[in-house]
Amino acid sequence: MAKTQDFTALMKDMMGAFPVDTAAMEDAFKTTATLNEKLSGVALEAAEKSADISSKWTKDTLTKLADMSKAKAEPADYAKAITDFASAQAEVAAENMAAFAEIAKKVQMETVELMMAAGKDLSEDATAAVKKATNDVTAAAKKAATAAK
Repeated sequence: MAKTQDFTALMKDMMGAFPVDTAAMEDAFKTTATLNEKLSGVALEAAEKSADISSKWTKDTLTKLADMSKAKAEPADYAKAITDFASAQAEVAAENMAAFAEIAKKVQMETVELMMAAGKDLSEDATAAVKKATNDVTAAAKKAATAAK
């Protein structure tokens, strides 16, 4: 009867001959975690500034509505109050939209800078990992070839 070859030992020997460097994976994980932390900081800062603008805008609007809703002596005063409120709101809206645009512009610039830096870091990490893996595989192949003789 034919004896079945033990593939477990064969696989163990083969995997042992080609070591895997986990340091490269750890470096990539650390780089990614650092990038995510920085991107989260950018997003949270932008959200905080946006919330501040929205809150101030709302408070100002409510104050102006309170002024507009006060009783007037003449009917024409109501029309004037509404007109004043509408023109003030248009002006404040333009200012606030410009402020939101500045926040968005800053977020975009910081994100691009972070992505460029991260791309450079990841590229350097990948290059180092590939070089090390190539050297390890070459050494293992030479060792295997020498052992086979």
